Amino acid sequence: MTRYPGGPAESPGFLLWHVTHTWQRAVTAALAPLDLTHVQFVLLACTWWLTNEGHTPNQQDLARQAGTDIKMTSQVLKTLENKGLLTREISPTDARAKTLAPTPAGIELAQRAITAVEAVDETFFAPVSTPALVKTLTKLTATG
Repeated sequence: MTRYPGGPAESPGFLLWHVTHTWQRAVTAALAPLDLTHVQFVLLACTWWLTNEGHTPNQQDLARQAGTDIKMTSQVLKTLENKGLLTREISPTDARAKTLAPTPAGIELAQRAITAVEAVDETFFAPVSTPALVKTLTKLTATG
């Protein structure tokens, strides 16, 4: 039994599932030439953004900003560090924490990747892009 007489085509969750995966495929394709996965992009871009805003983020700050699991964040950050895109150093105020900073190569790649992903967003969301959509998505994000 379902509350949607028209089946999955009327289910907001099922539709969101499909929209999300369609959008993710487009982002993945845009990031492939840059040798970044989607999650690598998100973490690199968030590190760049936080640093650019004058913060010295640690891994926990970054995971909170990106909405990612802290352990997974740590693993992906090791990959980004191995690629020479960011540094992870012991925090001067907390020996258990590692502070993050993008390298010059990381900054350049983050900016190129942000441009590529924003182009995907512009094309993908063009038919429905409005301030109301952003407000709705923000509201839905806050409920999680």
